[in-house]
Amino acid sequence: MKVFLSTDMEGTAGVVDWSQCRGPGQEYEYYRGQLQAEVNAAIDGALAAGATEFLVNDSHSTMQNLRPDELRGRASYLSGRHKPLYMMEGLDDSFDAAFFVSYHGSAGSTSSVLHHTYNPRAIAEVRLNDAIAGEAGVNALVALAHGVPVVLISGDRVTIEEAQPFCPDVEAVVVKESVSHNAALSVHPDLARELIRKGAQRALARLSDFQLPSVTLPAELTVRFHNRAPAELACALRGVEQREEKVVAIRNEDPLQLFRTFIATVILSRGVSD
Repeated sequence: MKVFLSTDMEGTAGVVDWSQCRGPGQEYEYYRGQLQAEVNAAIDGALAAGATEFLVNDSHSTMQNLRPDELRGRASYLSGRHKPLYMMEGLDDSFDAAFFVSYHGSAGSTSSVLHHTYNPRAIAEVRLNDAIAGEAGVNALVALAHGVPVVLISGDRVTIEEAQPFCPDVEAVVVKESVSHNAALSVHPDLARELIRKGAQRALARLSDFQLPSVTLPAELTVRFHNRAPAELACALRGVEQREEKVVAIRNEDPLQLFRTFIATVILSRGVSD
């Protein structure tokens, strides 16, 4: 059994501030250790359920937050930028399941700690088939394209609730309750790891019950930007049309191509988001 694990960092128990998940600094060094422990907990749970092969895609910030020699399960480690498929790079149809560890709420969810969707400086909201979509929902498009179920998501409760329209039967692991953009009530780190480990084991134990991500095709992503400039620039891409001054729509029958075009809009937005 082969598992793909995409990990962010804002959803780690205890993380409530950018200084905790962006290096350098003592706070970051501490919390990258907490992230590593949560990733390993997911791997341990998967191992207990019979998984034999792992690929961990480090998808946060500079995408080099984990220590490869400390990964359990002799996991392969995909790190660094630039990745054409970003948080989902490395996934293909050889995998049996996908885990999303330490994910966070979307740009449109003001109640989720450190909420954003890919580019917080440019993107105000993303909708997939008119439902608010965080990174878990958007990334599920790649899983759908490759026929791989998303079986585990960890983070705060808002993150899980946003993902469920697209992954309705996902094993949900809530490690903190958001209070505001910079406050959350987290469980003890030991308990967070225990919950993730048990969740991963349960998810793979019922793997045959999972369906592929629930996204009606052709699908449409609408992206609302904070400013008009990235919306205008995104329209230079094939398949992107402007709906409002700050809103573009991307529509495609192919979920992988839809995701690729979205990532292209994200990358373009970085140059004009100020």
